[in-house]
Amino acid sequence: MKSLTLVLPLVAMSVLLSPLDNAGAADTVSEAVYGKMPDGAEARVFTLTNANGMEAKVTEYGAILVSITVADKDGNFADVTHGYDTLEGWLTNTSYFGATVGRFGNRIANGKFTLEGKEYNLATNNDPGGIPCALHGGIKGFDKVLWKGESFENDTDRGVKLTYVSADGEEGYPGTLTTVVTYTLTDDDELIWEASATTDAPTVLNVVHHSYWNLSGDATTSINDHELTLYADHYLPTDAGLIPTGEVAPVAGTPMDFTTAHVIGARVEEDFEALKLGAGYDHAWVLSGEKDGDLTKAARLKDPETGRVMTIATNQPAIQFYGGNFLDGTVEGKGGVAYQHRSALCLETENYPDAPNNPKAPPAVLKPGETYYHKMIHAFSAE
Repeated sequence: MKSLTLVLPLVAMSVLLSPLDNAGAADTVSEAVYGKMPDGAEARVFTLTNANGMEAKVTEYGAILVSITVADKDGNFADVTHGYDTLEGWLTNTSYFGATVGRFGNRIANGKFTLEGKEYNLATNNDPGGIPCALHGGIKGFDKVLWKGESFENDTDRGVKLTYVSADGEEGYPGTLTTVVTYTLTDDDELIWEASATTDAPTVLNVVHHSYWNLSGDATTSINDHELTLYADHYLPTDAGLIPTGEVAPVAGTPMDFTTAHVIGARVEEDFEALKLGAGYDHAWVLSGEKDGDLTKAARLKDPETGRVMTIATNQPAIQFYGGNFLDGTVEGKGGVAYQHRSALCLETENYPDAPNNPKAPPAVLKPGETYYHKMIHAFSAE
């Protein structure tokens, strides 16, 4: 485990995730009370604004990215994420809009895994194809708890560091886990999401960021017209329960091939088993893009109408592309918009789904003395 990019020395991480010196910085971070939790605790929202006018809002509830405004090719700013206008709305969030999910993002087969000879049982809160699994950390995962936020800024970056301590046995997972998630908005129009974690006992971990994107800035439109590139030569076929089978399949010659830019909707209805099982795109791709240090080029998304572009780089081995197949108009979000089928997509960098049960997956176990580290850079531009 210590040889993987998922783990960095604790000393190094304390430098990466410590609050930055804000001496002389402009006032580009503000905070306010966003609302109250059912138990009366206050949840704050932090607003980050960069030198180019981009604005990102992050709340302590669920370590959620509430919104981010991005300029189009004509300089017009719009929010490009799905979500809610108020904390009360976010408290009803069952789609994981904008959330930090964990302890284990994505699915674990049958809600079971074995660690050091002991079997652990998790809540089975999802059943694609009628086959139960544990999804995104359980009934009350990281997306449904109150984190502790602390803002920081310097001359070129501003952000918020959020901390949550998950007790031993929470949602069935072993070990007391301390997780720190940091959102940083830079003057290079990058939104950097980082997660680090330490534990006092062996546990499994896959902390994932789960924003829903529509680069048009119009949540009533489909993302089927967006152009997507995934820097991945292989993907993970699944069974009917959307659990990887263990096969790592080439994308060449299939509608799973996004090694060059493709319009998302062009092949989504093709007669292809993976698309039938997922009701569209809902799979993990194994990354093979160019490296820049520990980071791998993962994805490029473009809305051809507005010219907005988002690229993603990460230190994780895979990316889950979910095409919004289960959005069905029953969720009313920002501005009262009912979010329709495929009106947004997710691009989640991560370890393999069901990694604790897959001997071919990169290790997903975190042990005392190790530090888990996940970095994901969203870079925005327009053309």
